[in-house]
Amino acid sequence: MVDLKKTLLVATALFMVAGTQAQESKKWYDNLKFSGYGMLQYQGVDKENAHTNSFNLRLARFILDGKIGDFDWRAQIQGTNAKGPAEPTVQLVDLYAEWRKYPEFKIRAGQFKRAFTFENPTHPITQGWRGYADVINRLSGFGDRAGEKSSGGRDIGVQLAGDILPNSSGRKLLHYQVGVYNGEGVNRSDKNNQKDIIGGLWVMPVKGVRVGAFGWKGSHGGMVTKDGNNENVPLNRYCLSAEYDKDEFTFRTEYIHSQGWGTGVVGNNVINYDLGDKADGWYVFGIVPLIKSKLHAKARYQTYRVSKEWSSSVNQVECGLNYFFTKNLEMHLEYSHVNDRNLANHNYNLIDMELDFRF
Repeated sequence: MVDLKKTLLVATALFMVAGTQAQESKKWYDNLKFSGYGMLQYQGVDKENAHTNSFNLRLARFILDGKIGDFDWRAQIQGTNAKGPAEPTVQLVDLYAEWRKYPEFKIRAGQFKRAFTFENPTHPITQGWRGYADVINRLSGFGDRAGEKSSGGRDIGVQLAGDILPNSSGRKLLHYQVGVYNGEGVNRSDKNNQKDIIGGLWVMPVKGVRVGAFGWKGSHGGMVTKDGNNENVPLNRYCLSAEYDKDEFTFRTEYIHSQGWGTGVVGNNVINYDLGDKADGWYVFGIVPLIKSKLHAKARYQTYRVSKEWSSSVNQVECGLNYFFTKNLEMHLEYSHVNDRNLANHNYNLIDMELDFRF
């Protein structure tokens, strides 16, 4: 015979356990966020004997963010046509966890943006241009001069960062960050068992203003020398940065200097000694609102010198407009006049239009 009292007690206990599990499950889902964005592009270039005119799928990313206790985590997958038409690349670009209990001392581990330059970690859409400045692309781990696989400015490692020295209103005046990385870019283990050390420090004297400096000491393993040997090649870089970003006004400038032999070709490990062992570059831009939250005007000047010589410089003067249909849908229009002294005919023009959206 069934004991009704025991049955009720067991059923009550089961409901309590199920309720607790449901609450925990709900809490887990509450801390999980799926997002992403896409960037659609049209670009025309009138370079001599190399005219192009094409619609492109510039970039797509899918992001999962979550929180476990005092840890935040992120996983981000990217699809792009970086290799060229009909040769898409899909890869894991971010996978990290960060302990964030104290804003003065945060620890991040995994694969993420290197602690180098203001522009590198800027969102590709928020950055506001058809692409990062050439000097950022070539000297901070995108299509790097050193020959490293295109890595979107990322690497695998551990980073410490924090904001300290609050003023009377509680706003922090100083930021620091330092990371130890493999030095090989995304999804690659260390080739030479020597780690890259990258650090940055900036002051924020008034709201919206940052002035900082960065340093990078590292090496690349497995580089093929003129004797045909595989060797480690030192890599030493520094960056000086300044920015104002407030009320939809953004002004930023950075200078980067690099010392160390490179290949000049992404994904290649054969040293090109003709490039020399030094390179540098800089950019300055301004983005200002014409109609608040609706229409922005922009202008940028940039120079990149692959051999730290004017004869190897690529100089660009750019201007354009950014129009916001909504906060998650915007169109960018840009014109660029390029002076590339590596070409027989130095000058050409570029027009770029993008439709960017987030979800």
